[in-house]
Amino acid sequence: MSGVAPLPGTGLDIDMNVETASLRRRLEEAEETLRAIREGEVDALVIGGSRPDRPDEVFTLEAGPEPYRVFMEAMDIGAAALDDGDRLLFANTALCALLGRSVEDLQESGLTAALGEEAEPQLRELLRRGREGRASAEFRAGVGDEERLLLLSAAPLRLGPTFGLALTAADFTERQRAASVEESERLARAVIASASEAVVVCDRDGRITHVSRSGLALCADVPVGRMFDEAYPLIVPEMTGLPAGEDLIAMAVGGGMIQGIEASLGEAPAQRSFLVSAAPLIVSGDDIRGCVVTLVDLTQRKEAERHQLLLMKELDHRVKNTLALVVSICTRTASSEDTVEGFRRAFLGRIHALAATHTLLAEKSWANLLIGDVVAAELAPYVPAGDSRLAMTGLDIWVSPRAATALGLVLHELATNAAKYGALSTLGGSIAVSGHLDREAEELTLEWRESGGPGIHTEPVRRGFGRSVIARSLSYAPDGGAELRFAPDGLECTIRVPWQDLQL
Repeated sequence: MSGVAPLPGTGLDIDMNVETASLRRRLEEAEETLRAIREGEVDALVIGGSRPDRPDEVFTLEAGPEPYRVFMEAMDIGAAALDDGDRLLFANTALCALLGRSVEDLQESGLTAALGEEAEPQLRELLRRGREGRASAEFRAGVGDEERLLLLSAAPLRLGPTFGLALTAADFTERQRAASVEESERLARAVIASASEAVVVCDRDGRITHVSRSGLALCADVPVGRMFDEAYPLIVPEMTGLPAGEDLIAMAVGGGMIQGIEASLGEAPAQRSFLVSAAPLIVSGDDIRGCVVTLVDLTQRKEAERHQLLLMKELDHRVKNTLALVVSICTRTASSEDTVEGFRRAFLGRIHALAATHTLLAEKSWANLLIGDVVAAELAPYVPAGDSRLAMTGLDIWVSPRAATALGLVLHELATNAAKYGALSTLGGSIAVSGHLDREAEELTLEWRESGGPGIHTEPVRRGFGRSVIARSLSYAPDGGAELRFAPDGLECTIRVPWQDLQL
């Protein structure tokens, strides 16, 4: 198009009192416009509305879109003109390049072929709305092997005496990709920030670009921007002589996967153990942009494993001691009983007493026990805790598993004897168990006193295995042991618990 000239005076009220100079100037402009039209210098006219709410109108001097060719070709975005039957009259070079088709192809096959058959209903609706006013819609078009995101806009266009459509197309593919990359980066930052384990992202040179909160906690200074090996000086025993961190980064950036390497960080005694993994950072295709390193803290697990190992060794030691004790009980019980039935009862009773103490220890994870709990467990088969026939005082003292096991055997023998011959053999009998702690003398004594039973007239002549258990069970330490007294009112026993086994 050569130019667009305004037609002065159209649609305007002429004031008859306008100065002569102004009228002469308008007439000269009108004559110049007519001359330009006659000589072909103007192809279209822009007519200003007579009212502010009435927009300017464009009138072409021909019936086709040819006068707009120059303007369309000069546009950076794709543009096309359609007639009143939605047939493509003209498309500029930008639109042809955008759709990957020539003008002739577009005129022959139409826009639907370029956008895809599935886009036909949407395109038809856009053109319908475009006749009523400006309308826009997003389309996806396949150009070669690539899918493009297009924003198409349609608006009315006056073509001589009829109306057609002006169609523009803008490519939003790169903008969408940039937005997608930005969103992915935002999500990646959010994931890294919320990771419970230490996550470190490095570029191809091994320089840190992103770090999770857990990773930040492992460094005294901000690690971002520093080399990985400088920020996290890992020590890998299996890689003696190699720069551990630098070597891991090089392997990951080279495309290798490193999984589950144990390493330590920091100086003793605050040194911490980690399970280190590294993988290449692939953004798209096969392009490696860096690597991602994760450090799973194994410090607590290592401590738990060491503790478990100690427990296993301790359990092995305890099982061997328990088995030796069972063998000893079996042998000594057999030598002190005259009948098989007597052996069975005595042996099972002692094993049950041993099991009762072991049950308490198992519930406490083989930690210390209260003396009162041991007393209650061994007397439970004969008199429950809280019964008026059993009084317990001063027994809230913690003892080691070794002392608890020995004490349980002693109390079992005392309780069995009381049930057979002593205070628990009659309804009116009772037992009092009391503890006396002397911190200055470093002594703990337990007193067992029976009363209300049949009474003791003479001390038994026969010394059975039960008396040996009472006397010898706590004598593994110089200050441990037990002494029996056969008082007239009932049996009395003073039990000395080794001071080294108390937990005060």
